[in-house]
Amino acid sequence: MASSSQAPEMGERTQTKTSGDPHKSFYPTLGVGFPINAKLFVLTGPVGQYYATGFQPVRLLADSQYVRAFPGGVGAFKMGCNYAPTIWVGKEAAAKNCQQVLWLYGEEEEVTEVGTMNIFVYWKNEQGETELITPPLDRGVILPGVTRDSLLQLAREWGEFKVSEKSFTMHDLRKALSEGRVMEMFGAGTACVVSPVGQILYHNRQKDQYETLEIPTMKNSPNLMQRFYETIIDIQVSAT
Repeated sequence: MASSSQAPEMGERTQTKTSGDPHKSFYPTLGVGFPINAKLFVLTGPVGQYYATGFQPVRLLADSQYVRAFPGGVGAFKMGCNYAPTIWVGKEAAAKNCQQVLWLYGEEEEVTEVGTMNIFVYWKNEQGETELITPPLDRGVILPGVTRDSLLQLAREWGEFKVSEKSFTMHDLRKALSEGRVMEMFGAGTACVVSPVGQILYHNRQKDQYETLEIPTMKNSPNLMQRFYETIIDIQVSAT
């Protein structure tokens, strides 16, 4: 076990301290059942930027043949069983030069979340309103991230655009992209803080082929994603 004197210094604003808090049951019998007792381990350590791409936009794989969670399950909770089905798909994503997976749900291909972060889209909706939208939590298939909630609170406090928690599909996103209504897409999570999305590798089931969707996140100025990032970091380092 490392002492505090052995821990690296937290120097740069791009560094953060992450923690893993596994809660494991230890019971002296074989079998599957409800835990009677458990031990909580808290592991912390300083880390740099989450993705190897740094603050460059990430590329996501979106393929509805892969499923992370479903209604009635435990997809909204930090349970080990939620990670098992994502490992192989993550390897498939990496083979396609994608950093993460954008998980879709159902025949309508509803956008849910990315493996390491909740997802946000900043666009002009079909009513012409400037809107920040993120999928809702009501189905129980999305982790209720703390950073997600922080961004929603900040956006509502600013009061500069519409803020919505509602479902949208890949069809909605592709249509908005084709009409030039998407301004930014980014993820939010404890480890990645706020991370820009630059491309989606989408499996078009009707054509049975992959197509690359370009997301103009870094081409817009002023950039909402960057504003969120700087505000969150300022809060974390007590600069505000």
